Amino acid sequence: MSGREQVRIPVAISAPHVYLTADVIEELFCDKYRLHVQSPLSQAMQFAAEESVTLIGPRGRISNVRIIGPPRSANQVEVSKSDALTLGIDAPVRESGDLAGTPGILIAGPRASARLHSGVIRPLPHVHMTPADAARFNVKDHDRVDVVSASNGRAALFQKVIVHVSPRFRLELHLNADEGSATGLRSGDYVLLSATNPGTINQDQPS
Repeated sequence: MSGREQVRIPVAISAPHVYLTADVIEELFCDKYRLHVQSPLSQAMQFAAEESVTLIGPRGRISNVRIIGPPRSANQVEVSKSDALTLGIDAPVRESGDLAGTPGILIAGPRASARLHSGVIRPLPHVHMTPADAARFNVKDHDRVDVVSASNGRAALFQKVIVHVSPRFRLELHLNADEGSATGLRSGDYVLLSATNPGTINQDQPS
């Protein structure tokens, strides 16, 4: 990269959504149920399913929560701080897949309800990228980067954003709805990463 080059990273804002195992999908819908693709997502092999569920917490519920396919090996519910307050759940801020000690929730489908004993998180902001992107930016999987945006006249800095690298990924910054609202960012906007800006690249591993 040249000293003056700025890297634009597309933004994706996520509503609350769930990743479910095949067993839980069957429990919610019917035996041997298969999810139907509503629309493919930007990350390879992932899709927004036609099917949705209702999240039921101690204080409230959120309806029409999209299932993200295909089925997973572990159940995970991703919400924002506002969603967690609505549900009455103390959802910790975690990296995707870091589910130890997380709270559970009741999920209602058309057939029945399923009680998850863990899996509810507020996901950390993260950047997906390919190995070629990582080589170009001089980072590796699980490094941290800083990205900056300027949307509608409001500048915002996201520090120590986790990098996820895979050949299946497409370059994209993932934020939840609260983070998008706070910064004025919407899906399709861009943030900037500058490898020449001191402090932008932090090689420390996450704690």
